[in-house]
Amino acid sequence: MVNSAEKFWYALRITYSRELALKNYLDTEKVENFLPMRYEYVFRGERKIRKLVPVIHNLIFVRLSRKEMDELKATVGERLPIRYIMDRETRQPIIIPDVQMRNFIAVAGSYDQQVIYLDPTITSFKKGDRVRVTGGIFNGVEGYFLRIKGDRRVVVAIEGLMAVATAYIHPSLVEPILPDPTDQKNK
Repeated sequence: MVNSAEKFWYALRITYSRELALKNYLDTEKVENFLPMRYEYVFRGERKIRKLVPVIHNLIFVRLSRKEMDELKATVGERLPIRYIMDRETRQPIIIPDVQMRNFIAVAGSYDQQVIYLDPTITSFKKGDRVRVTGGIFNGVEGYFLRIKGDRRVVVAIEGLMAVATAYIHPSLVEPILPDPTDQKNK
């Protein structure tokens, strides 16, 4: 059982594309949250406007304790219906590890046009080597080194939800992460 006072990153689904309204509420309440955004061009009449929009509608990441999360759902639930994204095997809300979320925010937090969002079910990460970026704006990010659209990129995934690929990274700025010999998965 999860300690109710310990904070975790949860993936939440909010209905009717109201993720920006929820983000505004969370920001005013000083609740740590993350909503992946990107620039898109939209037409207003005859003018072409560059607008910052959510990458995936109806999805937001929030860092709270389980108790605080239940209070949030009770408080905001009437105006902004939110639901946990559940793990099908354990039937518990998906909890994203802090390290994985930190890496994801480091890449997805950049509004760079060269950042590519991927469907994690299509992308096979077993082909790529696990790496750490050693320089540049993505310094310290860990992920998988893959060739996407002809460029070498580091892909950071939140298991089962989404993945994001960095802009081109020169191979000299990447070092391999060797598997831990004590890890039971590698035996």
